[in-house]
Amino acid sequence: MGRPRTPIGTFGVIATRTQPGGNYVSKARYRDWDGKNRLVQSTGPSRSAAERKLKQKLAERTLYQPGFNGMSADSPFPELVAYWLEDMEIEDRLSRTTRNLYERDMRTLVLPAFKDLTLREIGVARCDYFLKHLAKRSYSRAKHARVVLRLAIALAVRHEILPRNPMDHVSRLHRKKTIPDAFTIGEVQEIRAAIKAWESRRILAGPRPDRQLGQIVEVMLGTSARIGEVLAIRLQDIDLDGPIPTARISGTIISRKGEPTHRQDHPKTDRSVRRVALPSFALHAIRSRLLRTGETEPGALLFSTRSGTPHTTNNVRRLLRDVMDEAGVENVTPHRFRRTVATVINDAKGVLLASELLGHTDPRITVQHYIQRNETVNPATAEYLEQAFGRAG
Repeated sequence: MGRPRTPIGTFGVIATRTQPGGNYVSKARYRDWDGKNRLVQSTGPSRSAAERKLKQKLAERTLYQPGFNGMSADSPFPELVAYWLEDMEIEDRLSRTTRNLYERDMRTLVLPAFKDLTLREIGVARCDYFLKHLAKRSYSRAKHARVVLRLAIALAVRHEILPRNPMDHVSRLHRKKTIPDAFTIGEVQEIRAAIKAWESRRILAGPRPDRQLGQIVEVMLGTSARIGEVLAIRLQDIDLDGPIPTARISGTIISRKGEPTHRQDHPKTDRSVRRVALPSFALHAIRSRLLRTGETEPGALLFSTRSGTPHTTNNVRRLLRDVMDEAGVENVTPHRFRRTVATVINDAKGVLLASELLGHTDPRITVQHYIQRNETVNPATAEYLEQAFGRAG
């Protein structure tokens, strides 16, 4: 009968010998989780010191085992990054845009700080220190770095490369609270007037503006949709003849480096697909656009370039900024229209309806990032207090 195999996660006899220089070396064969026996050794100034160091090394080895991918806790961090990016491709759960953003954040924010470290060297203290110092420069960057670092190390834990994720124990990031800013009604009218003046100006050379900018703004105000979602509206998404005219928000415009700008078949999230009733001003803008283009193809975009290709969101932002700069109107961005719509609906009917209109699954997102707080308390309180405490006579 043959000698029994060393169980996985255990080691054989420790052998200690003296070296020519007077130090001691202790060796033992350890059976890793992949079933292979590997020689592990440590040196020390005495027999007991060498054996103690070896036992410590063997104890740590039971915590950090190479997975089936060939990586271990002693693998360099860039290897895990490559493995993580490959895993995202295989899983194919995230959109291409999200994967590109994650890869960019990893390469620009995290890798420069961790590229020379092994996975074993990335502990809670190091991660905590890294995120706090990054947050001093930019809360947003620290938040993005935290996401991708947590995801990459979580993969190492799932694939038995590391025993735990140090990112589970880092401090929470704190940011200064910001109050969402919305346009006043007067500011909206000022923006409309500035766009109308720009679109009506005398042109000495080149094509005249086709009034798309003003129409895009009206649809943003009438639907709460993001700029990319408005630019992705197709003719088949519009119902102008029903009892209640509506627009279906079902996609967004994507521009990636090295790829043509195209329409993605879902908005920012799959769950934010929604059909929105159109107020008369947005309906008028859409009818004017259809009348001007004469387009009838259901799959055609409502807003497009002269050649029929999708507008990029950056180009529309740039045009809006240029028009506002020329008119002397400050702090106008497409997303501020979305916050304005959220604030108006919240003031009129409450946060739940505002959240539904914006396509949010959690009203807390609407409150935290979109609704400008109204400081005016309901004046009925004065009447109630007068009734309770007012002096007679």
